[in-house]
Amino acid sequence: MPANLPAPYKTAERRFREAKTVPDKIAAIQEMMAECPKHKGTDHIRADLRRRLSKLRQEQQQSRKKGRSGPSYHIPREESPQVVLIGTPNVGKSQLVAATTNAAPEVASYPFTTRTPLPAMMQYEDINIQLIDIPPLSSDHIDTWVPEIIRNADAALLVVDVGADDCVDSFEFVRSALAEKEIRLSPVHDPSEEELPRNVKQTIIVANKTDSPRASENLEFLREIVADEFTIVPVCAGMGQGLDELKRVLVELLDIVRIYSKIPGKPPDMQKPFILPRGSNVLDVARKIHREFGDNLKSARIWGSGKFDGQTVDGEHVVEDGDILEIQVVM
Repeated sequence: MPANLPAPYKTAERRFREAKTVPDKIAAIQEMMAECPKHKGTDHIRADLRRRLSKLRQEQQQSRKKGRSGPSYHIPREESPQVVLIGTPNVGKSQLVAATTNAAPEVASYPFTTRTPLPAMMQYEDINIQLIDIPPLSSDHIDTWVPEIIRNADAALLVVDVGADDCVDSFEFVRSALAEKEIRLSPVHDPSEEELPRNVKQTIIVANKTDSPRASENLEFLREIVADEFTIVPVCAGMGQGLDELKRVLVELLDIVRIYSKIPGKPPDMQKPFILPRGSNVLDVARKIHREFGDNLKSARIWGSGKFDGQTVDGEHVVEDGDILEIQVVM
């Protein structure tokens, strides 16, 4: 007997695949169970969902027990993509945050000025990206909560100081230290490939302090070692150089789309787009606007990727960057 799973189930399933935290995964599975029809054709699906839910709850409980041994931090996910800054001491992570956001982190020449995670919002055109600066990684100490912050992020910026002769060693240390925590840094991901697991982070190398005397020579050496594997973006955060290019490359890496909303009879709101992963559909946008819109979606009119402006489309229509949507719900 066929399962005949409804669209809301498939949407919840997509949210489960995209979930970064255990609580988000639990919420998505609970929604999948609520949306899954109850008949003989779905018995095996419902049994599998119950097994996965039980496993996730056990994982959540174990995580809570481990957390009692030391401090833990949870950075609330905004409506924006979340990107973590990683690196060894004194590479200029805090300097980069200060140069690209309105935050004012402590910037100093001595190591470990960052002790707790610092979230700050970086803007590129009309896209907001949440940067998270974390304490530097060193052979002496890595805070127990740092790996979880990295796993929860959508991508990573690995900052190195190309003014220092050990910039390649700095990169290699960070990669190997995270590998010991079962986190793998990955080059730019081909969106046509299978979805990356949570412990694999798409990563850009930020070659900071390009104004240093030996920067050109060290940057060339860094490129020889890793450029075939990772994208390297040279910047000088202290002088504000290369930052626009870094933002552009990061947005390209995140592979997102901007969708603008429109109220019937009024012009669209072109100031605050909804940010979603590429490949999202109209139903995903409706739920992003308001959960009830997704639950009661009737249809939508679209300007942009439709065959003509104002075309009526259903919830499965895949949206493209810059689309304008007028959501129509069942009253």
